[in-house]
Amino acid sequence: MASVTLYDTTLRDGSQMEGVSLSVHDKLRIAERLDQLGVHFIEGGWPGSNPKDEEFFQEAKSLNLTHAKLTAFGSTRRANSAVEDDANIQALLDSGAEVVTLVGKSSEMQVADVLEVPLEENLAMIRDSVAYLREQGKRVFFDAEHFFDGYVANPEYSLQCIRAAAEAGAEYVVLCDTNGGTLPVDVFATVNAVAKAVDCGIGIHCHNDADVAVANTIAAVQAGATQVQGTINGYGERCGNANLLSVIPNLQLKLGMDVISEEQMGHLTELHRFTAELANMPRSRYQPYVGESAFTHKGGLHVSAVTKVEDSYQHIKPELVGNAKHVVVSELAGRSNIAVKLQEAGLSADVSGKRLSALLQIVKERENEGFQYEGAEGSFRLLVERTETGYQPPFDLVDFMVVMEKRRRPGNWTGEDSLCEAMVKLSVNGEVRHTVAEGNGPVNALDQAIRKALLDFYPHLKDVELTDYKVRVVSQGPGGTGAVVRVLVESTDGEQTWATVGASTNIIEASWQALSDSLEYALLQR
Repeated sequence: MASVTLYDTTLRDGSQMEGVSLSVHDKLRIAERLDQLGVHFIEGGWPGSNPKDEEFFQEAKSLNLTHAKLTAFGSTRRANSAVEDDANIQALLDSGAEVVTLVGKSSEMQVADVLEVPLEENLAMIRDSVAYLREQGKRVFFDAEHFFDGYVANPEYSLQCIRAAAEAGAEYVVLCDTNGGTLPVDVFATVNAVAKAVDCGIGIHCHNDADVAVANTIAAVQAGATQVQGTINGYGERCGNANLLSVIPNLQLKLGMDVISEEQMGHLTELHRFTAELANMPRSRYQPYVGESAFTHKGGLHVSAVTKVEDSYQHIKPELVGNAKHVVVSELAGRSNIAVKLQEAGLSADVSGKRLSALLQIVKERENEGFQYEGAEGSFRLLVERTETGYQPPFDLVDFMVVMEKRRRPGNWTGEDSLCEAMVKLSVNGEVRHTVAEGNGPVNALDQAIRKALLDFYPHLKDVELTDYKVRVVSQGPGGTGAVVRVLVESTDGEQTWATVGASTNIIEASWQALSDSLEYALLQR
């Protein structure tokens, strides 16, 4: 079975993505997870460029990596200078990394117009830097920057650059699609040509500016590359780098290559979430293989099929990458969707076709009003319970009122005071409670008033906290401020998390629906 080596550059190239900032501690934790995944090389950073990366390499000496080799990144020596006097080269040696990745120009235009040195001097910079680091006992990879664009303009010079690195002792020459604009057919042809021109290993490093970084990486491997470089979640400069969480399963599950173990493959989804959390970046629920929606089924025909044959609308078994199948209910749903969701909610799906049809009709009518149950499974569970004969809600609304007062402070034209107050009247087992509460906004005041009315009857509601509140304008009804809005509330009791939904042309009414559903669901769980 053919094999490739994995080279992760999340800690260096990935951290160059707008919005991503990793502390030294974050980088150390990610490095440990990458090692557990089975990554062969982890690029820790550029020790000659900033104090954080220098600190990382010092701290990383205490890591107990069992599989991966830490790699230090830097550039070839400066023009017209001795390599042994180059501060950047010395920083690479001081990092203590066993492997060094050197980046150098491999495009005639880049050398002449950006680096502004003679073409022969650039070749000397590559040879001298690689040879010197090899003499110091380092393994060296050469990142041929702008290789694909340079190869189109002057293939002979680009080949001279990678030959210079190979002849000086580079273990791999890594072909970089630095601008991210090359297409897979051209990557395949170019890598195929390079494989015949050099005797060392070939790597591939793709950016995603044309949205084909993963496809380009796969094409390069099919043409002869044996090292793939990329990042977790595709983080990287501009539009990002090749996403290793897609590259790995594509190589192993689709092409049958030896990449990581089956057990390690099962941790891909976990690593996706872990890295996004440390990077403080939102997770893409639509990310292939590992996203929350990667194996989600919504259409009625699809759900009907996957309940019979799971692979009918799934290209792999989601468990292989640590993910899971999900079924959502919506106006596009069929009776199979409802049956699956009943099972997921811990209810019996063994109900009559007539009742499934009735539930489906209710869902469709409610979604036509602006509700959406895909992300609000607490409200869906209540919808089902309320259709059960004999279901008694734990409380009923009699009425509520929300008042907001805003006034300017006397003598102060810039300062303002505001007051939000909610009055709620609820019936619990026939006993009416009328409460008033203030809040820092109308929704908070309403939430406080509801809880105040219910705590005497249900003390454990004190453990329920609202953790997220989202409002979205729905297209139904009049436009502008008269449009239907949908409110999604996420709550937790410290053990479970659930979401509930409300919809109305009145944002306070929609908020009431979502908030009251949240508390009723909490009581239902007890």
